[in-house]
Amino acid sequence: MTTTPIRRSGFDLAEPTFAITVFGLLRLTTPRDFADWYAASRAYTRHVAEGMGLPGATEVDGEHVADALATDPTDLSPAAARSVATTLLADGVFSEPYCEWMPLWYELGLLAPVRYGEWRLRRAAREVAATADVTATAPRFSRPRDVVVDGRPALDGVSGFRERFLAAAALLHLEWFVHAARADGIDVPGDLVERAREESLSYYAGDRDRLSPEIRRFQELLFADDDWVARVDAAYGLDSRLFGLWERLLRDERRRLAEA
Repeated sequence: MTTTPIRRSGFDLAEPTFAITVFGLLRLTTPRDFADWYAASRAYTRHVAEGMGLPGATEVDGEHVADALATDPTDLSPAAARSVATTLLADGVFSEPYCEWMPLWYELGLLAPVRYGEWRLRRAAREVAATADVTATAPRFSRPRDVVVDGRPALDGVSGFRERFLAAAALLHLEWFVHAARADGIDVPGDLVERAREESLSYYAGDRDRLSPEIRRFQELLFADDDWVARVDAAYGLDSRLFGLWERLLRDERRRLAEA
């Protein structure tokens, strides 16, 4: 099975055409407020891990942990608290590096709410970790200046909003998953990660015309973060046009990979 080469035409955005409707998230202040958020993130981690047959996918019962987080965050077990804190930290530091992969108008438009959201997520994560006396870390996501693809700067091989969005997603949701999954006790082989990183970068931002079957399947599962977007949008009543855009781009790419 091969992957159909990514289309470089079609949907594109040359300028901002959506309102930044994520400010409803700024009302989230306590760990309890992030229970639905954590549930969506943990469901994503489990979905990818189970789809790839990785040991430990069910080590953490995300729905049970989310219920406990919503009821009494001080009653979380160390393993549950570590899962919550690591997940929220990873979510918190995800968006600013992502924005650096995007056109300048997009980055500037989202920078202030992204940084404020990161502060809120970090604060909730620190509170959960401190209460359970556990240590949680945030990943360091790749930024374009740090990445070389097929011997040239990462963004030299992509143009347009959609292409940048997909290139960023293919790399950063891989990095997010690896960090969150390993904190949850999931065994993610290092060689799989390295192959996924190399192939995905070359495919989405370089000269590669197809993904190998295993990495195509991995990316198909990783692009299921459209479900995360939909769940968070619905759980917090955002009705966000920005979330709607993210969901559509992620869903379309996931389906394209599945049909290849």
